[in-house]
Amino acid sequence: MDYTILEKSALFSGIPTKELCDDLDAVPHHIQRYDKGETVFHLMEDANRIGFILEGIVQVQKLFPNGSQINVSVRRAGELIGPAAVFSKSQKYPCDVVALESATILFFQREDILLLLQKDLRIMKNFMTELATASFMLQQRLELLSYNGIAQKAAFYLLIQARQSGKNVIRIPGSVSNWAMIMNVSRSSLHRELKKLEADGLISYAPPVIEILDFDALQNVLSK
Repeated sequence: MDYTILEKSALFSGIPTKELCDDLDAVPHHIQRYDKGETVFHLMEDANRIGFILEGIVQVQKLFPNGSQINVSVRRAGELIGPAAVFSKSQKYPCDVVALESATILFFQREDILLLLQKDLRIMKNFMTELATASFMLQQRLELLSYNGIAQKAAFYLLIQARQSGKNVIRIPGSVSNWAMIMNVSRSSLHRELKKLEADGLISYAPPVIEILDFDALQNVLSK
């Protein structure tokens, strides 16, 4: 196994390669590859596995009886999928998780991830931080989806990223298409609204980055 992506991940941060190898060798796990469009976790499936993405991108999505879909999040190499569901009271996956491109995922059974956390307290600390971060991000995601206008969604995302980083230059998450998917809007509509914000002097739109030029005016977009 190539340990490079593991070493750079938040879950295994601060753990030397030799110790990480020893930890993983002592805990059962398996690696599985998924083709683009293949489902990794199904809605309401028994949540007994946690996945660590070694390669590729997956999307967490929620389908509703009326046919509408919300793209909850996009997860990339080095990130976890399913930890909250596995340790929830219901132990069911609340959403579908689908491969957006070919993906390779390292899986731990619930009992085995517990063994790994007990074996190395540094991994336990990192794991708890990941769960807390995911919960915080979900709250932000819900607030983002509460805005109806595309300009409002874009403004909210940019302002949150700026506050967290302390910088006025924000990197687009992957691509404009990927960003549109995260916000559950079309790429063309997002592009059009960003160009309007630029024309009004609120931002400088130069993918893959956006510079916030007027924070107050961008904040006012949220109340329109």
